[in-house]
Amino acid sequence: MSTFHLSLVSPEKLLFAGQVDQVDLPGVEGDFGVLAGHAPIIATLRPGIVTAISGSTRERFVVLGGLAEFSKEELTILAETASSVEDFDLAGLRAQIDEMQESLAKKSTTGDELDRAIALLDHYKSIHISLVPTSGF
Repeated sequence: MSTFHLSLVSPEKLLFAGQVDQVDLPGVEGDFGVLAGHAPIIATLRPGIVTAISGSTRERFVVLGGLAEFSKEELTILAETASSVEDFDLAGLRAQIDEMQESLAKKSTTGDELDRAIALLDHYKSIHISLVPTSGF
């Protein structure tokens, strides 16, 4: 399988740089995967999980939005906030979700502002759900 170079950058640091076989990304318009030879693309990322696959190794990162650009066999992810799944502060995210829910309950505004706040809350909840260990399967 052909490989390509991935750089995952947050404002704080370079989280990952190396050759990969595939990267799965949480796009605003839907999740998508990138393989070597993919058509050039620029995509906006929603909060979610980025998975970098190289052989049998999978590295997962939590991103809270950003941009991804693939061209000339190189994928660059500029994340608004990012960390490895292992280093992600799940308790902090739960507190942020609770705070947002309380804030939404107090809002008397309607329309676009409320819609955006609810959409953001839904995105954060989707990250929380994908990070919480499940039993059984």
